[in-house]
Amino acid sequence: MTIDEFDGALAELGWKVSDFCRATGLHRNTPSRWRNEEGVEIPEWVPKHLALLLEIKRLHAQYLEPPKE
Repeated sequence: MTIDEFDGALAELGWKVSDFCRATGLHRNTPSRWRNEEGVEIPEWVPKHLALLLEIKRLHAQYLEPPKE
């Protein structure tokens, strides 16, 4: 996952980086390290976690929100 994909997934969720850090227990500086320090990669679990959150959001919109006219 690239940092742009990470940022895009958070935007799609309507989350800030701080929201993601709180939800996952990451230190608030960790995403900055992914962004700014060479050789510090986004761990493999992050895109998987974000994909699950996006799927939950999709399912919520499909089945729990009132139909839109």
